Amino acid sequence: MRRGLKKGSRGYRRLTLAMLFAGFSTFSLLYSVQPLLPLFAHEFRLSAEQSSLAISLATGPLAVAIVFAGLLSDRYGRRPLMVLAMFGAGLLTMLTGFAPGWHEVLALRLLTGIALAGMPAVAMAYVSEEIDPHSVGPAMGLYIAGSGVGGMAGRLGVSLLTELADWRWALVGVGLIGLVMAEAFRRLAPPSRRFIPRPVHPAAVFVSGKMLFRDRAMPLLYAEAFLLMGVFVTIYNYVGFRLIAAPFSLSHAAIGAIFLLYLLGSLSSTWFGGLAERKGRRLVFWIPTALLILGTAFTAAAWLPLVIVGIGVVTIGFFGAHSIASSWVGRRAREGRGQAAAFYLFFYYLGSSVLGSAGGIAWTRWAWNGVALYCGVLTLIALAIAARLATIPPLPLPEVTPPRPMGAD
Repeated sequence: MRRGLKKGSRGYRRLTLAMLFAGFSTFSLLYSVQPLLPLFAHEFRLSAEQSSLAISLATGPLAVAIVFAGLLSDRYGRRPLMVLAMFGAGLLTMLTGFAPGWHEVLALRLLTGIALAGMPAVAMAYVSEEIDPHSVGPAMGLYIAGSGVGGMAGRLGVSLLTELADWRWALVGVGLIGLVMAEAFRRLAPPSRRFIPRPVHPAAVFVSGKMLFRDRAMPLLYAEAFLLMGVFVTIYNYVGFRLIAAPFSLSHAAIGAIFLLYLLGSLSSTWFGGLAERKGRRLVFWIPTALLILGTAFTAAAWLPLVIVGIGVVTIGFFGAHSIASSWVGRRAREGRGQAAAFYLFFYYLGSSVLGSAGGIAWTRWAWNGVALYCGVLTLIALAIAARLATIPPLPLPEVTPPRPMGAD
C-alpha cells in the first residue's frame, strides 16, 4: 500500500485546503438557520423547542443517513460522495429560502441533512486513509477549523442579511456560497490513492458496528460525541432567545456578531489537535472537556460580557474536544474506517438532534438557569468518560508495506 501524504508535501497541502472548504460548507449549511430560531418562533407562532426542529430535523436524519453513507463510501469511494453531498446541500439550502410555509421549511431542512450525510463521516475516513498517521491530527484539526469558520460565517451572514433584507434571501445567499465551496473542493481534493473498495452489503453496517463496539475505546468516544455536541448545540440554539429578551434586548445583528466567537473554535481545534499528537490524546482530552463546564457556568451570569466570555470558552472547549475525539476514532479504526467515522458522527449528530431539542424544554420551563444546569450535568458525564478513556492503552501502529521495486513479480 502507498504511504500516506506527509505534512509539508504538495498533496497534503491540497487535501487539507480542500478539507477546510468542506468543513466550511458543511457547518455553514447545516447550522445557518440557528440564529433564525427566535424569528421562526415569532413568525410561525412556535415555542422554542418547536422552532429548534429546523435544526433537529436536519441533524436527526443526517445521523441515520450518515451510517449508510459511510457504507457506500467504503464501496464507491470517498471523494465522489463528498462532492455530490456538497453540491446537493447547497442547492437545497437555496430552495429553503423560497419555502412558502413552516412545514415546507422543515421538509427541505430534512433533505438538506440527508444530503450532507455524504460529507462528515466520509471526510474523516478520507483524511485517515490518505494522510500519514502522524499527520492526521493537524489535518483533522484544520477540517474542524473550517467547520468553525463555516459555522461562524453561515450564522453571522444569515443574521446580517436578515437585518438588511429578510431570512429568505439570507438562506439563498448561504446556499450560493455552499455551491462555490463545493466547486473549490472538487478542484482541490486529490483522488484517493489508498482507498480499497469493499462490497456493499446492508448487513455490513451491523457486522461492522459489532466489531467496532468490541474495542474498549470506541463506545466511549461515541458517547463523548453524543454528549459534547448536545451541550454545544443547546447553548447556541437557545442563547438567542435569552439575548433577544430583557434585560439584554439585543438585535438580530448583534446576536449574530456573537458567532464571531467561532474563530476561537477554529484556533482551538488546530491547537488541541497538534497538542494531542505531541502529548497524547489520553493526557489532553480532559482539558477541553473541562473548559465546557467552566464556559457553561459563565453563561449563567447576569452580566453580558461574562455571558459572551462563557460562550467563547464553550466554543474553545467543544472544538478542541471534537478535534481530539474525531482523530482518535480514525486512528483506532483498523478496518472499515468509513463505518468507524460514520458511527462516531451518528452519535455526534444524534446528540445535536435529541439533546439539542431537549434543551428547549429546559429553556421553556426554567429559563437559562435550567439550560445551564442541563448542560453542566451532561458535561460532567463527558468528563467522567474522558477519565475512563485515559486508562485505555493505545493500539499498536500498523506496519507500512514498503513500495515494491519496478518490475517485481
